[in-house]
Amino acid sequence: MVYREYKHLDGAMFEEFIISGAAKLEQNVKQINDLNVFPIPDGDTGDNMYRTIAGGIETMKKEPANSVAKKSHALAEGMLFNARGNSGVILSQIFAGMANGFAGVEVASIEDIIYAFGEGVKKAYSAVTPPVEGTILTVAREATEQMEEIKEDLTIGEFAEAFRKYMYHSLENTPELLHILKEAGVIDSGGAGLYLIADGIVDAINGENVIASANHQANSQAVDFSKFTEDSELKFGYCTEILLRLMNKKVDVKNFDENIIIDYLKTIGDSIVAFKNDSIVKVHVHTMTPSKVLEYCQQFGEFLTIKIENMTLQHNESHFAKDELPTVERETKKYGVIVVADGEGFKSLFKELGVDIVIDGGQGKNPSINDFVKAFDEVNAHNIYVFPNNSNIILAANQAKEMYDKSNIYVVETKNVGEAYAALSMLDYSIEPDELFDLFIENSSSENVGTALVCKATRDVELGGVKVKENDYIVMEGKKIDLANPNIVDAVVEFYKERDYISLSTIFYGKNVTEEEKQMIGRGIRSQLPDIELYEADGGQDTFDLVIIIE
Repeated sequence: MVYREYKHLDGAMFEEFIISGAAKLEQNVKQINDLNVFPIPDGDTGDNMYRTIAGGIETMKKEPANSVAKKSHALAEGMLFNARGNSGVILSQIFAGMANGFAGVEVASIEDIIYAFGEGVKKAYSAVTPPVEGTILTVAREATEQMEEIKEDLTIGEFAEAFRKYMYHSLENTPELLHILKEAGVIDSGGAGLYLIADGIVDAINGENVIASANHQANSQAVDFSKFTEDSELKFGYCTEILLRLMNKKVDVKNFDENIIIDYLKTIGDSIVAFKNDSIVKVHVHTMTPSKVLEYCQQFGEFLTIKIENMTLQHNESHFAKDELPTVERETKKYGVIVVADGEGFKSLFKELGVDIVIDGGQGKNPSINDFVKAFDEVNAHNIYVFPNNSNIILAANQAKEMYDKSNIYVVETKNVGEAYAALSMLDYSIEPDELFDLFIENSSSENVGTALVCKATRDVELGGVKVKENDYIVMEGKKIDLANPNIVDAVVEFYKERDYISLSTIFYGKNVTEEEKQMIGRGIRSQLPDIELYEADGGQDTFDLVIIIE
């Protein structure tokens, strides 16, 4: 259907438009991923944004009411729990603010839509400290401000066309606001993703809905039913998750306390998470009797979604180690540690350092807010320390912290595994929680540890005065390319020679580095730099060929 001449937006239209916008984003995920400042194979903005909005759409589809307020709220709820990476978290906050702006609106006028966008911009800006201009924030804000200046009566089609035009102009200007974009010759990837969503919405308004190809659906693995046969015994119970819509005819929705549900679930299961967002309660529990969960919760409302999985099958597919899935009631301990890491070598290393849970993630594969929430519950500690180990994961970790009230969560804002390694090497559970947090912060600082990342460049570029050719090996520290060299041994040796203060260093090899290359690198360093005490280990990480830790 063509909606160009409509002047109001109902819930069904809202859902149709968002699905089309998400599909346009999905079709261009690789294009968005490739808008990466650094010429390294870690672009994931497109994936993060698509998986975030796709998770919201799944929740929105379950909302039966033809109401903009309810559809937008359901979308925001689902996006929040599926938000990944900075771009995904910011996108989820934009839609969460829009949902607040649409509160109580069954059918939205153009004025309602503009107001909702304004609320989305405010909420997104408040989620980022400090907000950076030249990003998705700017694109959303500038387009919204332009629309707020338009006074004439608009149709849905006119509004969408104008909004898309303003977003395009703002996106074009992002390199002028953020120098590193201009230097790299790219526009902001998050802003580009938001523009594509708007572009898909315009298509839907014109009756040209974009169809998703399912290439980037949420990761799922085939269930191996042979893990539970006719002779098996149910040991782990069922992972039970529901979205419960509280009903006014059953409870006082506004004042309902989710702890009522939590207290009951403690009597029949463990690994309990329950959050209330307006009239929706999200529940997660491991139990032998999922029917009791449904029966108890239904006295307060009705189900939007229900998921029940046999944990004997799920046990082998979780990104947590097998021995981290609880089977019995556990005593809550004083301290717990969660680390995000990529590669079996790093995971083993952090386990040896006393880490409770290693979440599989890192460069190019960001865990969601919900992944952190589940990990918090799995740890079962009064004080939990989180090491995100990537600047693109810190925001999701902090959002999860804000959502979780069963433990004291401390996010140590590490940007790489080297910082976490240095901090955890000084792990001391004999001191008080705040002191331990301060100790982690101190030991993870750049004054105590340096981390360099080495990988092949994916394109020609010049950044910070360093000329890079495609397939050169680049050495990066933080957000800076130090050098580029077509030979990996020469690149690493040059890096060490420029830092004559180094006496101790560890190299972690990525999974794509061959044994021959490892031997060449080790020999090259020891022969040319005999004063460096060098340790080598297999990190098994995906993106970077080498992770170099300098102590």
